[in-house]
Amino acid sequence: MQEHRDPGMNSVSFFALLFAAGLLVGGLVTFYINIQEINKLSNDVAVLESQMSALTGGGQNVTYQNITLYQDSAALSSIYLSVRDSVVLIHGTTGEGGVQGSGFVYNFSSRMVVVTNNHVVSGAEDLSVTFSNGNGYAATVLGTDAYADLAVLSVEAAPTSEFKPVDVSGSSTLRVGDQVIAIGNPYGLVGSLTTGVVSAVGRTIIEDSAGGFAIANIIQISAPINPGNSGGPLLNALGKVVGITTAIVSESQGLGFAVPSNTIIREISSLAATGSFRGHSYLGVTGMDMSYSVAQEMGTSVSYGWRIASITTGGPSDGKLQIDDIVTAMNSTLIRNNDDLASYLEEKTQPGESLTITVVRDSLVTDVSIILGTRPPPPA
Repeated sequence: MQEHRDPGMNSVSFFALLFAAGLLVGGLVTFYINIQEINKLSNDVAVLESQMSALTGGGQNVTYQNITLYQDSAALSSIYLSVRDSVVLIHGTTGEGGVQGSGFVYNFSSRMVVVTNNHVVSGAEDLSVTFSNGNGYAATVLGTDAYADLAVLSVEAAPTSEFKPVDVSGSSTLRVGDQVIAIGNPYGLVGSLTTGVVSAVGRTIIEDSAGGFAIANIIQISAPINPGNSGGPLLNALGKVVGITTAIVSESQGLGFAVPSNTIIREISSLAATGSFRGHSYLGVTGMDMSYSVAQEMGTSVSYGWRIASITTGGPSDGKLQIDDIVTAMNSTLIRNNDDLASYLEEKTQPGESLTITVVRDSLVTDVSIILGTRPPPPA
């Protein structure tokens, strides 16, 4: 008997198979898309983790520490408690009356000394150091450097228990915007703390005791400082000393300066052992910053750099540089102004070294090689 097939049943079976195949293909496509998205998200996470590791130097708590420190007053209190006993009050007398300033205890090769500013003790007699507990002792000057506004004192009569040395960190890593803390004795108000930020680095300032030479590579800060703060420690966010508060600008608000800790580290051995530091490089020239208006007057297109105004006869630059030379680079490092020039000489060179100076002379770029000298002793 011949079998008869129902055409309707065949259509139903065909569409059922087609629907099942569609579900299978759709599932496979969805699965593939999901796998691709998961892989992309995994790669994105890996990139973010790598970037975070680079930002934190391989750790995961550096940024957190900095943020926490200045949002949590307890952290500031902890830093203050750990450092306050290291900060001292310095008294002395001059022909014009009494002087006072700040200083801090420093452990130099297992010898406890007090570091302060040169201008705090310059010309002063009957020096004394008073610790945070009120105990005072006679002090003597071991060494001074007017060109860096540094001084190192000895307090031989004080027992070992009085000395609580600070931790000193290099200042090279300081950046504009970094938080800083100043502790000192403004107007004799012992143990005062102020906070602010690094507002500039590589500044130069002029102190009368430096004989007209610039004190270079200075840190500019917004932390309020006042007379009596001079010589006190400037701390970073971890409570390490990165500078010494040294000067303010009269009638300014939020503008102070500090000698960088790199200068302390470089000079402390010589100051404590020999009483002076003779490592300041010397060009034997004076000059001024270039500007657009000065460039117009000179008929040059160079509006940056440092214009030579005078040359010391017999000095390192005599016969090498010329008046109206525009210094634009030192050893291929850009020099924009006096701050750049003085800071480069201070931190990157030593007396006796050869220095290649790039100048613009009569509209031509010229390299001049100079053997650096040593600054003459500061005025007495």
